[in-house]
Amino acid sequence: MIRKIVLAMVLALAAGAVVAQEKVDINTADAERLAAALDGVGEVRAQAIVEYRQSNGDFPSVAALTSVTGIGPATLESNRDRLTVGAAE
Repeated sequence: MIRKIVLAMVLALAAGAVVAQEKVDINTADAERLAAALDGVGEVRAQAIVEYRQSNGDFPSVAALTSVTGIGPATLESNRDRLTVGAAE
C-alpha cells in the first residue's frame, strides 16, 4: 500500500515537472494562455502584452517583455525560465 502511495507521488511530481518545463512563446500566446502560465500576470497585464506585440511587432528577446507597461524586472525574472520567443531564443 505504501509503495503505491509513493509511486503515485513520484508520478505526480514527474508530471508536474514536465508541465513546468513547457515554455510560453510570448510572440504567439494569447492573453488567456499568458495569464494562466505566468506568475504575477493577470488578464489585464496579459492583454497588455498581446496589444504591445500587435502594435510593435514580435518581441526580439524575452528581456524585451519589460517594454510592456507593468512588466518589470521582478516579473520577468520570476517567469524567465517559462518564456521563449520561439526558435530565436
